[in-house]
Amino acid sequence: MLISQIKGSNGEIVVAVRNRRCDVAKAVVNGGSVYKLAMEAADSGKSLVSVIEAHGFGDVVDLEKAYTEGRFLSPITHPDAAHLHLTGTGLTHLGSAATRDSMHKKTTEAAEETLTDSMKMFKMGIEGGKPKAGEKGVQPEWFYKGNGYGAAAPGAALVSPSFALDGGEEPEMAGIYVIAKDGSPFRIGFALSNEFSDHVTERINYLYLAHSKLRPASFGPEIRIGAAPEDIRGTSRIKRGDKVIFEKPFLSGEANMSHTFANLEYHHFKYGLFRIPGDVHVHMFGTATLSFADGIKPEAGDVFEIEVADFGLPLRNRLAVASEENVAVRQL
Repeated sequence: MLISQIKGSNGEIVVAVRNRRCDVAKAVVNGGSVYKLAMEAADSGKSLVSVIEAHGFGDVVDLEKAYTEGRFLSPITHPDAAHLHLTGTGLTHLGSAATRDSMHKKTTEAAEETLTDSMKMFKMGIEGGKPKAGEKGVQPEWFYKGNGYGAAAPGAALVSPSFALDGGEEPEMAGIYVIAKDGSPFRIGFALSNEFSDHVTERINYLYLAHSKLRPASFGPEIRIGAAPEDIRGTSRIKRGDKVIFEKPFLSGEANMSHTFANLEYHHFKYGLFRIPGDVHVHMFGTATLSFADGIKPEAGDVFEIEVADFGLPLRNRLAVASEENVAVRQL
């Protein structure tokens, strides 16, 4: 099932669901929001699908029209945006299946002292990112992006700060989670995401990674409820006007990763700070496809598009650049 949120004619949130990408979407009766439905499921011990079916279905929703009209919301929002957390992991993907063996050989045959910290982390993931049942795997690189104030809706602009050296896409899968009233994390499902970053700043020094990630991100338009497919294949592209200036396959899913989703989830939610009842988490799982690696420099007005058929409508966002601000700290 695919679930999304759009803005209704009176400004209300309309929750829309459909069973497959080609199916007609319908509004959930008295759905309120995806957050309310998810919390109802988490706190009652029921599945989200059963809660949705109990509410029932109302009017048909034209999702394509809503997208064109700019009425899509992020597929989950929190009444208090500060309680929605945007986070992610890096160095989790092997790249295409064709390069898997060569990448493994490169890291295992090189002398340990010659590896960069990034390559050491990548090697750790290859060797310990997919633990056996009952075992704990190696923890991944982890980063913080922000909270719900940094979540850009599908179709909205991704705004790069005026001081940024780059504003580039990162096509990724994101896990969407709510925390039940007893502190238990529950996964709603997975969505496409653009983990927008400053790659030029990151390349100056890996210790600038934290700075490069403090940017908005977008996810959706739809959440696929349930587990992610083993092999996820789609396309990442950048459009400049009517011209496609970048297009490459986007691969994800555990068949193309050095970590399992379960291992990445464990190392996020093992921290009590991330199990506060009522909170929402959007956790992005990394990528192997970047236009930056091909020498592409996005410009204001370019449109990022990430598409995977199994996850509904493509995620589109336009690049914008913020005006310079005069930020000064004053003494009280």
